[in-house]
Amino acid sequence: MFEIDALRLLVTVAETGSFTKAAARLNYTQSAVSRRIAALEQRAGGPLLERLPRGVRLNPAGRTLHRHAMEVLDRLSRAERELAVLHAGHGGLLHIGAFATANISLVPTALRRLQDARPDVEVIAVEGPTDALMARLADGVLDLALVSDYPSGLPSADGVTTTALCEDELFVALPRGHRLAGAGTIDLRELRDEAWLQNAYGDRPTMLADAFARAAFTPRKIIRIAEWSGKFGYVAAGLGVALVPSLAAWAVPDELVLCSLTDPALRRTVHVALPAVPLPAALKLRDLLRDAVG
Repeated sequence: MFEIDALRLLVTVAETGSFTKAAARLNYTQSAVSRRIAALEQRAGGPLLERLPRGVRLNPAGRTLHRHAMEVLDRLSRAERELAVLHAGHGGLLHIGAFATANISLVPTALRRLQDARPDVEVIAVEGPTDALMARLADGVLDLALVSDYPSGLPSADGVTTTALCEDELFVALPRGHRLAGAGTIDLRELRDEAWLQNAYGDRPTMLADAFARAAFTPRKIIRIAEWSGKFGYVAAGLGVALVPSLAAWAVPDELVLCSLTDPALRRTVHVALPAVPLPAALKLRDLLRDAVG
């Protein structure tokens, strides 16, 4: 309803008590001040100032609008300062996302270092699958995301760039009492009779399905479990086996063992995804993530 410049003019007129002094402070002509105040009063529905023999002062309507104008201008001033700090990379909010196993150790390690280096950056973190994180980046909701090509490849998103961060070997998790638990390295074909715990399978190509095809067998059973705690519980109970990335090794319970697989393609690539014009704080976090895997 009200233009910001007009509100700023009203505040200046109230402070100086004079159209002439307000004009001088704002580098306007006196006639321009008079016209703008008249237009503001028209929008406000009536007079805002009392015209005195020497100067002007706010009337009750003017004091009401002045109070709101001060609040609006103060909020805009704070927003301007916060944005300046944010774009300079010295602070502000940083919205990030990561897939589940990255949040076990990699992301917390980098965020701890970011907090030490940039204590004025406040991080808002979310967890989700790669495709959802890429969509949030494209929509401008996130400033950085950690994504991977597991299980079905790395999706693309408009305006989002990805940079490979590291390779993450995929192990197989077995219960400690499993006949192959002490083998160290296992050929996938030795697990052909096992049930496999996998979130995504059959509805689209996956890394695990490709590995089964290379090994020339079809798994006996796929149990669709999404959460890692559920996968670990099923494996510990001897109900199946699961692929576990090395990033999750720290969280594997003692009841399980991790074994390498002979198929060299069973590894994923972890990527840092950024918008086309990343925030300086996002670039700092990207560098800290590189340090954390280095």
